[in-house]
Amino acid sequence: MSPIERDRAREKRRYEKHQAKLERRQAEARRNKQVLGIVLAMLLVIGGFVGVSLALSKDGKTVASGQPTGQPTSAATTPAVHVAGCDTPPKVPTDKRTGTLPAKKTAAGKTFIATVTTNCGVITMELDGTKAPQTVASFLGLAKSGYWADSPCHRLTTSSIFVLQCGDPTGTGSGNPGYGFGVENAPADSTFAPGTLAMARTTDPNSNGGQFFIVYRSTVLKDATGYSIFGKITSGMDIVDKIAAAGATPPDASGNTAPVQPISILTVDVTEKKA
Repeated sequence: MSPIERDRAREKRRYEKHQAKLERRQAEARRNKQVLGIVLAMLLVIGGFVGVSLALSKDGKTVASGQPTGQPTSAATTPAVHVAGCDTPPKVPTDKRTGTLPAKKTAAGKTFIATVTTNCGVITMELDGTKAPQTVASFLGLAKSGYWADSPCHRLTTSSIFVLQCGDPTGTGSGNPGYGFGVENAPADSTFAPGTLAMARTTDPNSNGGQFFIVYRSTVLKDATGYSIFGKITSGMDIVDKIAAAGATPPDASGNTAPVQPISILTVDVTEKKA
C-alpha cells in the first residue's frame, strides 16, 4: 500500500470513529428526552391527583386516605385548622389558683347570666340557682376571683359523648380549686340535651369543683349518681358547634382529646337576672 493509500485509510477510520461518537451522543440525547417526557407526564398526573384531593377536602367530602375531613389520624398528621372568628389563644396559666367554696345561699332561688368571653367569641350562659344552688354559688365565686382567666378548654369528645369540657386553668384536666361538693339536679334519664351546662367530676360524686362541660349533641351519661346540670347556653352555641366540627386531636399524655381549634376562656362576668 502506497503512502497515499495509507493516509486515506487512516482518515477513513478517523471519520468512521467520529461518526460513531456522534451517533452515540444522538442516541443518548433521544433517550434523555424520552425519560424527561415520562417524568413530566408523571408529574402532571400526580399534580392532577393532588388537585382533586384538595378540592374534595375543601368540599367536606372524604379525602383519599378514607378518613373524614376534620378527624386527624395522629398527632403527626393533624392539620392546622383555624375556625373563622377565633384568635390565637393565650398561653396556659402557670400560677397556682385556688378558691373557697361559698355557701349555697349565695345563689339559692336566683338566676344569673354569665358572659364568657373566649378567643373564639362570646358564649352566654343562664345559671339556675334554684335547681343547683351550690354549683351556681361555686361558679359565681370562681368567676369573681378570675379563676378561669386564660384557661383552655382541654377536652372535646366526638363519639358517643358530645361535650366540650373547660374550667381547668392548668389545661391538664386534673386541676381543681382546692375544694369539692356533691351532685345537684342530675337528670333522671341520664340524658343531656344540646346546650346543657353541667359539672365535670371524677368517679367521686363529691369531686365537683371548677370543671364544667357544654353539651353540643344529645348525650347519655349513665352513672348511679349523675352529673349536675346547673344552667344552659343562651347564645354562642354556634361557636361550640364550630369547634366541635373542626374535630379533636388524638389523646395526649393525660388522655385528653383536645379541640383541634384551641379555645380558651379569657374572662367570665356574672350578673343576677332580674325578674
